[in-house]
Amino acid sequence: MVEYFFRQKVISWMVAIILGVGGIVTFLGLGQLEFPEFTIRNALVITQYPGATPEQVEEEVTLQLEKAIQRIPNVKRISSVNMVGLSQITVELKSSVQAKDLEQYWDNLRRKVGDAQSSLPPGTSTSIVNDDFGDVFGLLLTLKSEDYSLKQMEDFADLMQREIQLVDGVKKVSIAGTVNEQIIVSLDHDKMKTLNVSAESIAGLLTAQNVVGNAGSIKVQGKRLSIQPTGEFDNLEALGQVVIGSPASGLIRLTDIATIERKLNDTPSILYHSSGTPALSIGVSFASAVNVVDVGKRLDSKIAELEQRMPLGMTLDTVYNQPTVVDDSVTGFLINLVEAVAIVIFVLLLFMGWRSGVLMGLILVLTILGTFILMSVKGIELQKISLGALIIALGMLVDNAIVVTEGMLIGVRKGQTKLQAAKDVVSQNGLPLLGATVIAITAFAPIGLSPDATGEFVGSLFWVLCFSLFLSWITALTITPFFFDLLFKTEKERGANDEDDDPYKGIIFTVYKRVLTAAINHRYVTIVLVLVALVGSMASGKFVKNAFFPDSSTPLFFVDLWLPEGSDILTTEQSIRRLENNVLGMENIANVTSVIGGGAQRLTLTYAPEDRYASYGQLIVETDTVESRDARMREIIELVREDFPNVQYKVKALQVGPSAKAAIEARIYGPEPEVLREISSDIEAIFQAEKTMDSVRLSWSNKVPFVEPVFLEEQARRIGVTRDAVHTAFLLNNEGETVGLYREGSDLIPIVMRNDPNQRYDIDNLASLNVWSQEQGKYISMADVISNVDVSLDNPIIKRRNRVRMLAVYAEPMPLSGETAASVQAKVRPLVEELQLPDGYHIEWGGEYETSTDAQSALFASMPIGILGMFIITVLLFGKLRQALAIWGVIPLTTIGIIGGLVLVGAPFTFMALLGSLSLIGMVLKNGIVLMEEINVQAKGNSGAFDAVVAASVSRVRPVSMAAITTILGMIPLFSDAFFASMAVVIVFGLTVATVLTLLILPVLHCTFHGIKSE
Repeated sequence: MVEYFFRQKVISWMVAIILGVGGIVTFLGLGQLEFPEFTIRNALVITQYPGATPEQVEEEVTLQLEKAIQRIPNVKRISSVNMVGLSQITVELKSSVQAKDLEQYWDNLRRKVGDAQSSLPPGTSTSIVNDDFGDVFGLLLTLKSEDYSLKQMEDFADLMQREIQLVDGVKKVSIAGTVNEQIIVSLDHDKMKTLNVSAESIAGLLTAQNVVGNAGSIKVQGKRLSIQPTGEFDNLEALGQVVIGSPASGLIRLTDIATIERKLNDTPSILYHSSGTPALSIGVSFASAVNVVDVGKRLDSKIAELEQRMPLGMTLDTVYNQPTVVDDSVTGFLINLVEAVAIVIFVLLLFMGWRSGVLMGLILVLTILGTFILMSVKGIELQKISLGALIIALGMLVDNAIVVTEGMLIGVRKGQTKLQAAKDVVSQNGLPLLGATVIAITAFAPIGLSPDATGEFVGSLFWVLCFSLFLSWITALTITPFFFDLLFKTEKERGANDEDDDPYKGIIFTVYKRVLTAAINHRYVTIVLVLVALVGSMASGKFVKNAFFPDSSTPLFFVDLWLPEGSDILTTEQSIRRLENNVLGMENIANVTSVIGGGAQRLTLTYAPEDRYASYGQLIVETDTVESRDARMREIIELVREDFPNVQYKVKALQVGPSAKAAIEARIYGPEPEVLREISSDIEAIFQAEKTMDSVRLSWSNKVPFVEPVFLEEQARRIGVTRDAVHTAFLLNNEGETVGLYREGSDLIPIVMRNDPNQRYDIDNLASLNVWSQEQGKYISMADVISNVDVSLDNPIIKRRNRVRMLAVYAEPMPLSGETAASVQAKVRPLVEELQLPDGYHIEWGGEYETSTDAQSALFASMPIGILGMFIITVLLFGKLRQALAIWGVIPLTTIGIIGGLVLVGAPFTFMALLGSLSLIGMVLKNGIVLMEEINVQAKGNSGAFDAVVAASVSRVRPVSMAAITTILGMIPLFSDAFFASMAVVIVFGLTVATVLTLLILPVLHCTFHGIKSE
């Protein structure tokens, strides 16, 4: 193969041009993202059970549905939230379920839920299965106005939705924050009582009057014509003219006993503000595998066009613009890549001469461009993980070329032809380099094979490294000798004394030779010193904090507020507005978007919107810079503590990578709610006593008052009053009863009937209400059917997890304190686990601990096989167990550099640092194999065993050192990136120490294992 490419120059040029030009063209067409996508394997089953308590919802609805859902294969977890009149069940599938199979599973879920409907009690709605959790609205806008109503803004938002949906690359456009209109029929109860008109009869008339029915068809002169009776409500006046029969006074019309008006729902489910102004949210999601930057440009053009048509007084604000973020992120990271490549090439030019530097720089660039081609085939976009993989691989990519170039230089200096030198070096090193390359790739295999969301998130790291490393081996053995022939002068042009030059007579080689000889001669002292350093570094590991993923570098953060449970959404809105006004007055604030009643539309995969609670609100705050973001976060924490003492809060930056509901979560399982609350109070006290903890809260929130009119069943039966009639009376006194639909084009507007505001009774006067007796045909005083009205405290929410009641205590590490979730949890965990729990109750840790543990478990699941495979390859390469053990003996010693670097820099050990540690295994083994192969080659010569070890080690100083130096210096641009910083620290310090140990300890171990002594 070497000779073919060496002689067939046209083929060699063609390969180089294909890699170069093809790589550039492919690069320009690759999709772009900030971070890779990962699959969300969740679906939500929503069932309404109006009027039911949380316990009734749990026992009569949720339990039945959970039983049916449990029969679906590959269900990992079933979680439920049971509230007044509402069941929400979250179904999570196992990570082994492929994304392409999700739709099949969700269809199965719908069938199982549908089959379970017959076992649900009367009055429950048909369950809805929502599997749209994966929709990410990378462009999130708000449409705001102080001059127009939400309904008027909705009309323009609908226009925007239709227009934006047509933009190429747009998958979905969604509008949130709309408030439904209602037709309010306000009943004059005094007149109804006088005329003996029941609310039930009015409801029946309104429901029957405006229904679309099938009147069939009639045959006329051989044609069949459909029959369409009139009588539907064309306008509100027609609704008011509905004739109602009354036993007392003949026919009356609806307007005689009620007023009718059209208005917005006064208890909306969710509200949006933009910089303090009522707004609607417009989310735009992108199709898969598109270049979001290009789609963003098309969207900018379309939105600019729409703004020209926007009514004066309406304004569009941008909450999150993924195309801009991606453009900045990818551009910045490409600059990092170019800087890293430039650093590597500069180092090669400096230490190996301009010809060698140009040669290996050219091979490096061609390898990277060729990797872009393979990325396109695999469907991998340009994003931080894939580009970071190329930066990590830089040193390893030139490693193979360095060995080949170094070998050819030595051969030429010894008088060989360039072709013969190439053939010798490839035949000698080709297989070991392949083995070393396979081992380096295998070290990253657990990342690519990890099936969970975290593995999916960072999986492109493995594939890019796999493609680039294999390509580097191929180019090293094929076109590297070809370009060597072009760049280096022929043997005849060399000086007369060139072949006698000793390439290893420099001072660095001389010093190294003396140090290595001393280390081998005092091998046991050397080994003991290294082991002492290892023990010392492991002891200092207690100073290294653990973390999962760092905060994003986007200047965006969230402020979550939980008012006391039971708070009305309008009360929550008032508190949010107060906080808004304070935040808008702070420095460096670019934009503030508020959501009341639930979380915002999902703007990134790592953002998990909060469930719908009227007592919940969230501020999405954008600042000018990351530095100002941190300053404002501190300021807002102090503000909330001082001005909102009864509010639970959380202040958190945008996350990178899969995240949990809370950083720290202690889950308590057991059957009795009161016992669960007692245990949670003990844990809550432990959490609150820890000064590095913040935002301590309960998943069940606080108990809330429930109004309980005591129904006199026997007395009610005697006077002909049913419980249903009592329910209707209370319902009409408050939010009202939906009794039909008013049709207006494509809009279906609910008709809500309720008592006139002037005739409603508060909690102290509920007994003054009147209730209809169907038997007597008249109204009866409520005091005749209820004895009194009790108020009791009860749970507003009951949560379950895996079909068991579960109450969680949430907390966060104090923001910007330098503490991590792991370090804070380590302080409180012993205290929590010392609690004496009753039989049938247990505590489980969730949060970041669980997410990180699951990710590491998935990562380590395939690691034993990978390590065994790497060890077997090492043994097969040399056919000797002791040589393989000597190479592997260096691996544990890299801990010295890893822990030392993290302690020195003060960086936490994150999941990316873990991946960096895995990558070191491949790097160290690769260098060790190159050195051990040379020892075997030298041993076959005339040298003695000791001289062979020393000579081989000296000859491999440059290849091993250059591979390490290029990797280390290539990592410099990553130190400024929060996501890769800890990985960069691990690789730089770990590889520095590992390189020294490879060049010193590996020969020492080899001599020790083989009993080789100084001659």
